[in-house]
Amino acid sequence: MLHCMKQTERHIHIVELLKKQDFISLEELCQKLDSSKATIRRDLIELDRSGNIRKVHGGAISRLVRDESLDYKQLSESCHEEKSRIGRLAAAQVREGETVILSGGSTVTEVARVLFDRSIQIITNSIPVAQVFWDCKQTEVTLTGGYLYPRLGIQLGPICERMLRTIHADVAILGIMGISDRGLSDNSALVMESIRIMLQVAHRIIIVADHTKFGRNAMNHVAELNDVDLIITDSGIQDTSREMLDRHGVIFLTA
Repeated sequence: MLHCMKQTERHIHIVELLKKQDFISLEELCQKLDSSKATIRRDLIELDRSGNIRKVHGGAISRLVRDESLDYKQLSESCHEEKSRIGRLAAAQVREGETVILSGGSTVTEVARVLFDRSIQIITNSIPVAQVFWDCKQTEVTLTGGYLYPRLGIQLGPICERMLRTIHADVAILGIMGISDRGLSDNSALVMESIRIMLQVAHRIIIVADHTKFGRNAMNHVAELNDVDLIITDSGIQDTSREMLDRHGVIFLTA
């Protein structure tokens, strides 16, 4: 515990913490800085005004975007043909009448395009996914709500997480930044937490990831490989990655 810390010291610690992670909750800050919620809220308001951090519901988020993986436009242009094939194969796994969770990400958006006008219910935290169904009369779409993450176009944070915990879905189709022997991983702590909840509330879990995601260990561990029912990737996946999935007993399809 850090006792009797002055305001300037608290501000420095908060900024330093958010250099290491994308989101930190109010409760975690209170614990790390040994301060009351009222004190930390005042600190976050001042730091937000000064442009050092962004205060959001339930905590604070870094203003720094450190990696091109946090840019939806760049992601959507990378391996576009492979992602389109993955999208078609993943959409074929969805049955009529099912409730489907779709996470954020450019590959999941390709799944959404194929699901257009299917008789299903979709729950998503992705604005690009929701926009796919803008003119759709058949498919029901529910947005989770939450803090809109800059450049990624996904809703995250406590509001999003609370909503997800209230539902049950037949299947969740999720994108991920890294797949390795260590399991699934992502660069954003906020994204990580929402994906973990999606894994918990869905009966079947399908991961969609192009071949570039294999062998990568992103900053935050999300889940074990045996938490997944199916991985759908493209034919560019290397033999070493195929062997890794076989070792863990993970069923996978290539598009």
